[in-house]
Amino acid sequence: MTTMTKTATLEATKSDANILAFGAAALTGVFLIFFAGFAQATVFHDTAHDARHAIAFPCH
Repeated sequence: MTTMTKTATLEATKSDANILAFGAAALTGVFLIFFAGFAQATVFHDTAHDARHAIAFPCH
């Protein structure tokens, strides 16, 4: 009986982790689609440009 309880608890923990991972991926996807759909092209360029400077990558 104790083994079944531990197994059931482990399965519930995996299920919770899967739900959390799915939720995080879905939220990230929605954010990316929203960002790509409503941002102006200059925003993308400026963001990439600033990121290149932040990691000391030459861009010009």
